[in-house]
Amino acid sequence: MQKTTQETINNIVWRACDTFRGTMDSNEYKDYVLTMLFVKYLSDFYKEKLEELHEKYKGNEERIAKSLKREKFVLDEMCTFDYLLKHKEAANVGEIINKALERIEEDNKEKLEGIFRNVDFNSESKLGNTKERNSILKNILEDFANEKLDLRPSMLEGNDVIGDAYEYLIAHFASDAGKKGGEFFTPSSVSTLLSKLVEAQEGDRIYDPTCGSGSLLIKASKEVGNENFAIYGQEKNGQTHALCKMNMFLHEINDANIAWGDTLRNPLHKENDHLMKFDVVVANPPFSLDKWGAEDLADDKYGRFGYGLPPKSKGDYAFVEHMLASLNAEGRMGVVLPHGVLFRGASEGKIRKQIIDDNLLDAVIGLPANLFFGTGIPATILLFKKGRTTTDVLFIDASREFNKDKNQNSIDDEHIAKILDTYKNRKEVEKYSHIATLEEIQENDYNLNIPRYVDTFEEEEPVDIEATKQNIVKIEKELSEVKKQMQSYLEELGL
Repeated sequence: MQKTTQETINNIVWRACDTFRGTMDSNEYKDYVLTMLFVKYLSDFYKEKLEELHEKYKGNEERIAKSLKREKFVLDEMCTFDYLLKHKEAANVGEIINKALERIEEDNKEKLEGIFRNVDFNSESKLGNTKERNSILKNILEDFANEKLDLRPSMLEGNDVIGDAYEYLIAHFASDAGKKGGEFFTPSSVSTLLSKLVEAQEGDRIYDPTCGSGSLLIKASKEVGNENFAIYGQEKNGQTHALCKMNMFLHEINDANIAWGDTLRNPLHKENDHLMKFDVVVANPPFSLDKWGAEDLADDKYGRFGYGLPPKSKGDYAFVEHMLASLNAEGRMGVVLPHGVLFRGASEGKIRKQIIDDNLLDAVIGLPANLFFGTGIPATILLFKKGRTTTDVLFIDASREFNKDKNQNSIDDEHIAKILDTYKNRKEVEKYSHIATLEEIQENDYNLNIPRYVDTFEEEEPVDIEATKQNIVKIEKELSEVKKQMQSYLEELGL
């Protein structure tokens, strides 16, 4: 029997979105589609386990029941996709789906509690009156009943197929939704680059304080090469938090600790009432977040703002300081930020100076513009390390090397490989990278604007005035001949 590929899942589920298009914005219907995909996955996973146990224990219901309780998910018959499909014509199909979701959460409280909190399949305001709602729900159930959408583990073409398909869909929703969608998604290429730059190792604790849908954490964990790592994340948006938890399970990361809440106002990963410390910290926080909580955090009890309090209207350095405070003594950290953090003055300038003087900044990498959904501005990756033995800082200007796509620029494996090679080998490459001494940075008043350190100026070729004049004469002569020819044609036509 043919295996289910990522492309198959992508195509079927993306077509299922047609059920909603025109009814509501994709930023709203994404929750229904992705939730149904997750329920289908849980059901197919559970169905296969049940079949295996029936075969193993020859129908011994007691032993089967005991074994099922040890599986990573427990699923009552009335919560399966097949059960929902049987009731697609029911007048209260929305209620039936909601009850199934509630039961799934209740039976898997430790892992799935709150995962469906932001989606209501019986919502009149979102899905219309009873007749309209029932029609939509019937259609989406039928869409997911496609016989090619077999999500049983034995039928998937590789371990990451379902998870990567989920990422594909999230990316498409982000693109479709523009700025709103882009708030919770880091492009795959940027996630890959950042993950390879911080190089998570076996046994590492990996943390993202603004984890969105979890792509950065997932990519970082893949760099370990085995399952000996621990994942921690926090996300403020409830819908995105749910997406992240689903995403972890679909990538077979079953023990990720993903908290729901505002990281700056209420960090939730703590040990003995102090911030938990991590080996690797990665993040793509919201750019220049306004009203990030400065008025509430002047006396932060976790001591995160020892370098100073960032301005009320720009939270970039608030996230940087929180992340630095969350690093252990040998920790590594990578964060995506807008270019303004490199050169803005006042309180941000003072914070930047102290971080550099404490020898925490390891590299500054300029990325191309228009990589991120919702903003065309170029971003930068700042890399930090605790316990550095040198005081220089590597600057890489990768802003001019990208693929020009239809709506969005992108970087590919070749671009990523060049950045990694330059960073890991600390290379000086003409018009691409420069290793700046602390003295150089001090001479620039701690301004980290990349053009101050990487000269990308290209001299224009000198213009040959005499050749240009001759070319003009030639063109004028040719133009005169064309005009004569045109006049001849017009006379022949009697015009």
